[in-house]
Amino acid sequence: MAFPFRICAAPMAGISNRAFREIVREFGADLAYGEMISARALGYGNRRTWELMDIEGEQSPRLVQISGSEAHFVAAAAEAAAMLGAQYIDLNMGCPAPKVARNNEGCMLMRQPELAAKLVSAARSAGLPVSCKFRAGWDDTSRNAVDFARRMAAAGASFLAVHGRTRQQFYSGKADWSVIRAVKQAVDIPVVGNGDIFSAADALSMLEETGCDGVMV
Repeated sequence: MAFPFRICAAPMAGISNRAFREIVREFGADLAYGEMISARALGYGNRRTWELMDIEGEQSPRLVQISGSEAHFVAAAAEAAAMLGAQYIDLNMGCPAPKVARNNEGCMLMRQPELAAKLVSAARSAGLPVSCKFRAGWDDTSRNAVDFARRMAAAGASFLAVHGRTRQQFYSGKADWSVIRAVKQAVDIPVVGNGDIFSAADALSMLEETGCDGVMV
């Protein structure tokens, strides 16, 4: 069966709300990621965080992206998302923001692949497919995307999204699409490529150059 999410709209803080997701679907997105949800904040009943998870009755497919580093909070967040109607759970393992890294979350998890794998298992307890979004690595001295991808696949991830930049780069410089190609060749699950998609031609080029199953804009 072909991977159904050829064109994905990336999760963007302050942007990827429900109205935005509806708009990008109208323009052809197969999958629209919601804004990153803090598992810990959700667990503590933070009202704003619960409001971010606005998916009840939303058009399919419904994906909730969770950020966390504690398995019990991640499992509880995934279960809450499932109860609200989520169909997919994504774990954020690529956010470069310092405030996220300081919480041992986002791209910091690429430096702790054993913990990251445990979080995949924890999220799967909700009974939904779980994906992971991560980067080429923490910096140029630790480009571990291929090994990391294998570990997440072994932990039960259903598909992966790879941004071809390191955490050190944030959003500067050029995305290294060869990392996406290497990940695609290393795992048997679908891979979505992310980074430097500015036009339809870019998307087609990434699909051709990397062999990835979908692109993330």
